[in-house]
Amino acid sequence: MKPIKLCTALATALLLSAPLAAFAQEAEEETPLINWSIAATSDYAWRGVSQSDENPTGQAGLTFNIPGGFYAGAWASGVDFGGNKPDFEVDYFVGYNVDFSENVNFDVMVNRYTYPDAAELNFAELITKTTFAETYSLTVAYSDDFGGTDEDAWYFNAGGEWGLPNDYSFAAGVGYNKTEDALGENYVDWNVGFSKSWGMVSASLGYVGTNGKGDDLFGKFADDRVVLTLSVGN
Repeated sequence: MKPIKLCTALATALLLSAPLAAFAQEAEEETPLINWSIAATSDYAWRGVSQSDENPTGQAGLTFNIPGGFYAGAWASGVDFGGNKPDFEVDYFVGYNVDFSENVNFDVMVNRYTYPDAAELNFAELITKTTFAETYSLTVAYSDDFGGTDEDAWYFNAGGEWGLPNDYSFAAGVGYNKTEDALGENYVDWNVGFSKSWGMVSASLGYVGTNGKGDDLFGKFADDRVVLTLSVGN
């Protein structure tokens, strides 16, 4: 298994575990100046693949919301790709969020994945997410240096989130990883899960996995698994 990113709103990184939480911004007048979160997860799963050797890890994020729809921030997590390094991932991102209409929201961001103790794995990704009727979403991401390989990779994801009574919600998504240039193979990932919030505290329980091509690429790191995440934040 290559110790690259293995290659974070809703359908990325499973519910609460990715920097793409910046996509979840409300209308500008309802968005606080600073968003923060601290989380503990049973497995850092990113696009269906474990980033923490199927072990628990901690995560934290901070986003500064700038008037006009712009934002910038950082997000960090423990990682374990099965070797001595890296031990940490720190992502830095800038983006722009805008409502095209009452039913269509668009978000574009550049995310820089960095590994302080394994800088050769660092890479950047351009990510767009379009949300329809506050429920359905389409994500498209592109990198020209995926996992530090100096090769192209694309990611496409379709997902949705549905509110349920008593502050519960259900989410599901399916993604296609076009990584044959960087990894030699394309694969599909998917996730389904429920979440519950109690004010600033939330919990999510999800089931994530990949198809057989993902198993061929990443072995046990792509096994289907249940992921529990507990978080606090605004």
